[in-house]
Amino acid sequence: MSEPKRYSVDEANALLPELRERLIRLREARRRLIASSQRITARVAADGGGVGGSDWFEIQRELKTEILWLAERRVALRDPEAGLVDFPGERDGQDVWLCWRLGEDEVAWWHELDTGFIGRKPL
Repeated sequence: MSEPKRYSVDEANALLPELRERLIRLREARRRLIASSQRITARVAADGGGVGGSDWFEIQRELKTEILWLAERRVALRDPEAGLVDFPGERDGQDVWLCWRLGEDEVAWWHELDTGFIGRKPL
């Protein structure tokens, strides 16, 4: 059995151009799905059924596509609204998370496996 993927900082940084685009699409799809769900809930409450919500299914497919892309690459989505992700990595022989979020130029942070964003340290 092969060892799980660990990213070097360079490998994580190489993924950022596509990751930026995908995280923006994921965030927008999530927002649209929430809005669609709220609209459907309001209509059901108002008329008891017969709601046209076909966009909900298409948005759900879009969201699933982006989440699967992340999962296939073992990139952990921590906060879809902020675009916060972690890459499995290694530092001084220990497994760690390489931490990045939308708006940052490069992967420049890491944290231990059992700490989150609050435990970020510069590389």
